[in-house]
Amino acid sequence: MDLELLRSLIVVAERESITEASRVLGVTQSALSRRIQQLEEALGASLLERSRRGVALTELGRLAVGEGRVLLERLARLRGDIAAHLRHDVGSVRVGGGATAASLLLPPAIARFRRRHPGVLFQLKEAGSREVEADVAQERLELGIVTLPTRDAALEVLPLCDDRIVLIAGRDHPLARARRLDVKALHEQDMVGFEADSAIRRLIDGALRDAGVTAHVVMELRSIAAILRMVALTHSLAFVSELGLRGARGVRVLPVRRLAIVRSLAVIHKRGRPLSPAASAFLELLRGEQR
Repeated sequence: MDLELLRSLIVVAERESITEASRVLGVTQSALSRRIQQLEEALGASLLERSRRGVALTELGRLAVGEGRVLLERLARLRGDIAAHLRHDVGSVRVGGGATAASLLLPPAIARFRRRHPGVLFQLKEAGSREVEADVAQERLELGIVTLPTRDAALEVLPLCDDRIVLIAGRDHPLARARRLDVKALHEQDMVGFEADSAIRRLIDGALRDAGVTAHVVMELRSIAAILRMVALTHSLAFVSELGLRGARGVRVLPVRRLAIVRSLAVIHKRGRPLSPAASAFLELLRGEQR
């Protein structure tokens, strides 16, 4: 049903005159009469009683006017809500990522976005890349930051940045004074590692295996901050994201010959599923910062 027909009936009811209502609506009397007739045909009921003194609502006409006002108010609210979402005055973004993304990449980006759009709320989940992929594919998250490769055909993959993986040691570690280590010197060294099922751990283990080195992982942790703290306090080594070393204390980077580990990070979202206005704007900001 055309809501303009309901609006016309409401104006007629308020003015109690086709002539006055037609002036308010800016249409001819005959055009307004046709609108009322079309509405009566659509509803299958007579809505107006016409007399020499003007027009009056029938019982069903009063019902139509009451419900019509509710519909028009809801439509006005809907338009206002949509406009607010498009301006990013309100909305929410559900985003997930691994330890590096959740603790280093996303917080400053979210802070900058919310300074511009304080009405937008964020739900941030820290999880491994494969879990984030599953959450995005199942629409539990709108956006995710993952380590490539990902082979899920349900996901749209947008390259974000490259992240160098470096070896760190506490300042008192016997190897900490070495200017450059050969990769073979790492064989059977005690190491603190990321969780075994994480994408970054698989990348590190694969690179060491290709170099003929067996890592002796004595502890597994999810958090970069926890790994840095453990390395600073023990004689263990660790491979971590170079991004995670910003502001780190008590550790130093050890250059390693014949070993280069670089991972590619990407933003993912559900293929064929339009992002919310807030998520779309946040994605644009996030990718712009990494260019």
